Amino acid sequence: MYPHERSLVKKLAGQPFVLLGVNSDGDRDKLRSRLKEESITWRSWWDGGDRNGPIARAFKVEDWPTRYVIDHRGIIRARFVGSASAERLDSLIDTLLKEATRARASDQSRFGSDGAPPNGLRTDGE
Repeated sequence: MYPHERSLVKKLAGQPFVLLGVNSDGDRDKLRSRLKEESITWRSWWDGGDRNGPIARAFKVEDWPTRYVIDHRGIIRARFVGSASAERLDSLIDTLLKEATRARASDQSRFGSDGAPPNGLRTDGE
C-alpha cells in the first residue's frame, strides 16, 4: 500500500492532488516511528488511538484500510474498503485531475489567471 501511495505523491507533485492519512494505531510513538520508517511524507492524522476515533466516526469507517477519493470541489467520488487495485485508483485520480484542470482553465478564461472575478465582483450571489 505505502509504495503506491509514495509513488502517487511523487508523480503528482505540483498537480491539484493531495494525499492525506488517518491512523488509528494505539501507540502514537510507534506510529511516528512507522511513518518515518515507511517514508510517509504526506499529512497524516492520529485518530485517538482506536478504530472508533472522531475522524473514523465522521466518515463512517468500519474497516481498514478505507480510502476516499475527493474531487477538487470537495465531493467524495469514490470509497474503497480494503485493498483497491492501483490501476483502478490511478484511473480515477487521472480522471479527476483532468476535471480539476478543465475547471481551473475555465475559471481562468472567465476571471483571469488568478481565478478571481474582475473588479472585485463576487460570484457567490452577494
